[in-house]
Amino acid sequence: MPFVINGIGIPTILKDNVAARCRGCGGVIDGTPFRVNVMDLTAVEIPPAWSGRTTINPGPFQFHADPACVRRWMRERGNLFCRKSAVRELMRPIAVPGATPRWGLCDGLHDDDHELVPA
Repeated sequence: MPFVINGIGIPTILKDNVAARCRGCGGVIDGTPFRVNVMDLTAVEIPPAWSGRTTINPGPFQFHADPACVRRWMRERGNLFCRKSAVRELMRPIAVPGATPRWGLCDGLHDDDHELVPA
């Protein structure tokens, strides 16, 4: 069966390449991916140098619609997850005090204290 674009069959195209892969499980994402952005810690007054590297936010990251894929990605990076939140498009970083610097991620839609657990 030929590939059809705007109602016109093109027999030389057999299959479209799929480039969108889930950052959590590595599988191919069919359709529109679920994107997650980790917000910056503070707004900077000047843009960072192009050769510089951001500490936490190189996103957006693409996932399947299953929140387990996002939590798997968080777990692999060593992040914690606020159990009072849900996986949403915008996640806010929370600095976790301790000997080793770690980050927790929360959607920020609750007013009380965070309850950080392993993702």
